[in-house]
Amino acid sequence: MQLGGAAPCWHPRTETIDWVMIMNESRRNMLSLTAAGLIHVAADPDTVVGDEAPSMDLLIRQAAQRGHTDIGWLNSFHSFSFGEYYDQRHMGFRSLRVINDDRIAAGRGFPTHPHRDMEIISYVLEGSLQHKDSTGHGAIITPDDIQMMSAGTGITHSEYNPSPTDANHFLQIWIEPGLKGVRPRYSDNKVTLDQKQNQWKKIAGPDGSNASVSIHQDASIFATNLLAGQSADYVVQRGRHAWLQVARGEVMVNGTKLVSGDAVATSRATALHIVATQDSDALLFDLA
Repeated sequence: MQLGGAAPCWHPRTETIDWVMIMNESRRNMLSLTAAGLIHVAADPDTVVGDEAPSMDLLIRQAAQRGHTDIGWLNSFHSFSFGEYYDQRHMGFRSLRVINDDRIAAGRGFPTHPHRDMEIISYVLEGSLQHKDSTGHGAIITPDDIQMMSAGTGITHSEYNPSPTDANHFLQIWIEPGLKGVRPRYSDNKVTLDQKQNQWKKIAGPDGSNASVSIHQDASIFATNLLAGQSADYVVQRGRHAWLQVARGEVMVNGTKLVSGDAVATSRATALHIVATQDSDALLFDLA
């Protein structure tokens, strides 16, 4: 195993410049969804819940417009500003601060590095990921697992690909906590294929219900693995906000095509109808 050497800064712009701490509430609640790089899709009136206006309902973040870091052993695409990639239009969505689509070469990985005041979730799509941290926890995470760290007052950890031959593919997700300065903690749970195939499986949330990992934020994450031709529905309730990330494959969301790496966001009470045109994996974030 060889850990990564000259890697980019481990912290996103959100953490290195403490932008969250200095934003006022009105700006914090603004979605960067009217910026260039997001495509507006008018809603089908039949998908609008209650008396919400159907216009400007869905907004798309295209995979090709994401930030990109390639340092050999790590090939990463950033949905939001991270490391050397900075775009003030894409600083996050509500409490969701980072979605990094990471591929790690065989036997390589992230050496020990620190974090604080962030909920950090790893969702493996292919291969395995070996974790060690300063709380004394260690584990090997596979596509049948979900892993979470609450960095709190401070935690150090390493993540590397233990396979000598196969690359690893995982999503690195950061959510800003509702509580700062908490005691650091680690947890993981099983998320088997049968639990999420052609249906939503809750994998993270504020209460740890349904065998999900618990996070310090009013946010829930759901995963699905859709076989080609299968569908899944999700109703975004009034006052909630949703971000749907296509991790692999190709889907139609309310009639709009999304490919691997694309995302769709909404801040309206809306019914989302997702149909897989290929075998696909997706994550849905339901946020306050």
